[in-house]
Amino acid sequence: FQAAAQLEHPPRAHVVLALNKLDQLSRPQREQLAAAHPDAIFLSAATGEGLDALVAAVTAALPVSPYLYPDDDISTQPVRFFCAEFVRETALEQLGDELPHALACEIEEFREGSSPLYIRAVLHVERDSQKRIVIGANGQQIKKLGRSAREKIERFVGEPVYLDLWVKVLPNWRKNRSAVLRLGYGEPNTRG
Repeated sequence: FQAAAQLEHPPRAHVVLALNKLDQLSRPQREQLAAAHPDAIFLSAATGEGLDALVAAVTAALPVSPYLYPDDDISTQPVRFFCAEFVRETALEQLGDELPHALACEIEEFREGSSPLYIRAVLHVERDSQKRIVIGANGQQIKKLGRSAREKIERFVGEPVYLDLWVKVLPNWRKNRSAVLRLGYGEPNTRG
């Protein structure tokens, strides 16, 4: 293991040797390899053979640990984050060819105590022409987008949702560091 991994010192952790491409070996080659490496797990990513054994070996090697988060937590992100992503995802599904990267979603209001759950979301675009695309003729596009996004959010939160969608122009938001950070997209790419 140490030589194959080019390690200076033997590993302190448990090592699982997994050899892939089993499907490309003849029976005699498999037997020879198995004799040389009796503890190895032989698998084929192409056919799926041996994957269960690999998962079982890795699972057995993992240390037992207490839960670091409550059982019902599915993420470290708040529900608002997912709601914004469902709205943005739906917009990109419906408008992706027209607005592939110029669209951001921000949750401005999230009233958990109300029934239905009230969410006011703002879709930010960079130009007035993009705003017209998102809204569509007579508001038909934003209505369609809102219906689809609301259904996704309702499935996620497990309760009725009133989704109040707005579209605002935030000129060149992708090139504005403070806007990018405010919208939760991290540091802008400064490499040009």
